[in-house]
Amino acid sequence: MNGGISAMKDRKISVVTPTLRRPQEVVELLDNLSQQTVLPYEVILVDGAPPEEKETEEAVREKAKELPFRVVYIRHGGGTAIQRNVGIDAATGDFIAFFDDDIRLMADFFERILEIFDQDINCQVGGITGYIINQHFEMHSHQRWRWYKRLRLLTTYEPGRYDYKTGYPINRYMQPPHDGVRMIDFMGAGCAVWRREVFENGLRFSSFFSDYGILEDAHLALRARRRWMLLECGQARCIHLRSTRARVDRRKIGYKCVVNYYYVFNDIAGPLSWQQKFRFWRFQVFELFRIAASALRRRRKDDVLELLGRLEGVMAVIRGLPFQKHS
Repeated sequence: MNGGISAMKDRKISVVTPTLRRPQEVVELLDNLSQQTVLPYEVILVDGAPPEEKETEEAVREKAKELPFRVVYIRHGGGTAIQRNVGIDAATGDFIAFFDDDIRLMADFFERILEIFDQDINCQVGGITGYIINQHFEMHSHQRWRWYKRLRLLTTYEPGRYDYKTGYPINRYMQPPHDGVRMIDFMGAGCAVWRREVFENGLRFSSFFSDYGILEDAHLALRARRRWMLLECGQARCIHLRSTRARVDRRKIGYKCVVNYYYVFNDIAGPLSWQQKFRFWRFQVFELFRIAASALRRRRKDDVLELLGRLEGVMAVIRGLPFQKHS
């Protein structure tokens, strides 16, 4: 095993992490990465804060003095998709890993991932994601998922698959924790490692996902999957701390849960047939009723904001305004 780890150390891993006003989380991530059995070659932090805010920059500069890898600090806004593109362009490693700043890896995360890449002698695997152990949930324990299935709103319920008939990605974390390797259609950018070759022909996160990103990582993965296999490694484990700093309001999230999902659906599965459009809008109508019922029952401001955002998203898609510059 030690010989295997020594060989793995010859492969350079570039970690790319977008961040915004989370100095403590970034420092903790750097410390977490320094405890890996296979260390990254470099960590590229892309900070979306304005130039006058120095807290994260100063914290990173101080922490970098004690780290066993180099840290590249870049100032660039535009949202996580744009920031990750900046990181891809700056990366020099054989592999490019995307981590959120509030992800914490088990010490053998990179070791487990590289073991799978080593077995891929024909270079068919483009990306491998780990498993976030504190995000697992059972379908029967979530009312909305029970209704999805009861009303047959989706055509597949296999975790990690994309419903090409409805335009909905099936949450990977309905899959219980496991020690194996699964083939999947898409993966997030919270804890994923990619071959550098995937990006050498110009594949990047779409500029459509500027500002606060929703589904930009699944969109990238679905595009990459046209050429590459994508895998989930159950033994490469991590946890998600779910930092509450620099979060956006639910109205914007609601808007993007309509607009972004339609953009991905049309780009990946389009041109859409009337049956696909019908299934998409049937699902969206159900979501409107579900959130409206929640707002009436719980009387929470967040539910009202999300409902307003989704209604605005529906109108935006009907008018086609969000897609004009990407047509």
